[in-house]
Amino acid sequence: MTSITKFSQFTLPFTIHTDHPGDQVGIPKNLTTEPKPFIKHVGKKWVSLLCAFLLCQILILFYPHGVKAKKWLPCEQQIKATDSFLLATPEGRVLFEKNAHEQRVPASTLKVLTSLAVLDHFGTSYRFKTEFYMDKGGNLKIKGYGDPILISEALNQIAEILARKGGPFRNIILDDTYFDREIMVPGCDNTTNPYDAPIGALCANFNTVAFRRKKSGGFHSTETQTPMIPFMVRQIRSQGLRSGRRTFTHDSKVAALYVGELLRYLLKKSGAQVTGSVQFGSVSREDTLIFTYQSLFPMEAVVQKMLHSSSNFMANQIFVALGAAIYGPPGTLEKGVRATRAYIKRELGLTHYRIVEGSGLSRKNHLSAYDMLAILEKFKPYRDLLKSQNDVLYKTGSLRGIRARAGYIESQVLGPCCFAVFFNRKGSNMSAIIRCLKSALEKAASAQTGMINLHPRRDLPGS
Repeated sequence: MTSITKFSQFTLPFTIHTDHPGDQVGIPKNLTTEPKPFIKHVGKKWVSLLCAFLLCQILILFYPHGVKAKKWLPCEQQIKATDSFLLATPEGRVLFEKNAHEQRVPASTLKVLTSLAVLDHFGTSYRFKTEFYMDKGGNLKIKGYGDPILISEALNQIAEILARKGGPFRNIILDDTYFDREIMVPGCDNTTNPYDAPIGALCANFNTVAFRRKKSGGFHSTETQTPMIPFMVRQIRSQGLRSGRRTFTHDSKVAALYVGELLRYLLKKSGAQVTGSVQFGSVSREDTLIFTYQSLFPMEAVVQKMLHSSSNFMANQIFVALGAAIYGPPGTLEKGVRATRAYIKRELGLTHYRIVEGSGLSRKNHLSAYDMLAILEKFKPYRDLLKSQNDVLYKTGSLRGIRARAGYIESQVLGPCCFAVFFNRKGSNMSAIIRCLKSALEKAASAQTGMINLHPRRDLPGS
């Protein structure tokens, strides 16, 4: 796609006569019917000069001012050699950019790509499931499939339903084999901060606990729907956790045990009898499926909550679940990467990028601003899932020394304009850059002069 429209599409504001067959440019008859060779030569020369002049005027009239954007954009000087930024029209034509081809650490803006790949495969209405079986020995078996929002409210409902189905239940047996148990997310520092929570096929409450210490030395849950069970008290004490919301383990087996222990507590509260302990095992063909829990949240809501909270746990849960759904269990980061790369090749056509996990936690993830443009253009139907402020829909990213933001500036004239800003250094001012881009976009839109593709895309659909 060329940047300048062909002249044949315009009607020239004057008429050139062609009365003499065979002449490409004719002279009106009222000048002379048979001009002398010299006069004829001069006449044609002047007509050619006139045509050239008028065509130059058309060029000036229709030539987009966007081509000069890189020279007058005030905030360009804030983009250093380690940084990148880009702003494009809804059609994918770049208005302003600097270092946009360079690979940067995207941090949590990578979650937009993860969301896109997951929504493409599962759809917006898909709901995670958790299955409950009874075996011949009276044991209750739980098989998890990576639900990232298996929260206390859901487990309370599950306990009430299972209690009505009867009992007693002997042991509670956990089947967490849908995910590999030894998933180590690159960039995870194993802190007690929620953003370092581990992932697994069976997890409750994002593998975190919200509590405060009592003066008496005990612990109080700060969530009314989540009881402070003895299992969690032991975890808090063994980990030396401080009050607040904390990750209580980095072991997926311990995370699964919490699901079993919490459900056992809630079953008893609902009137069911549980006589045994919580153990690990697997579902067999001889077991009887007695209940399938469908998540309270469709995939669209899962993605929205993940993007708004920027939950690394949720991002990698759905990332690994994607890999398991396509390539079979157990789910691993490698399968999630493979599935996402297949989506990129099929739908985006990108080649120069690197992803090692789905949350943006790792500094080994690399994208360029142009890569992000391709992602954002594909994400437009889902852009309302992003946070919104002052006509900007966006996803932020933050690591030590890294700041990133990507999304859409909503222009009333042009529509949703994609932008990406990557600061891979300390001392950046993201707010100032966003204000500058909004101001520049408003000026470009008010000019109503059309836009030129400064750097034609070769890897975007339709380019």
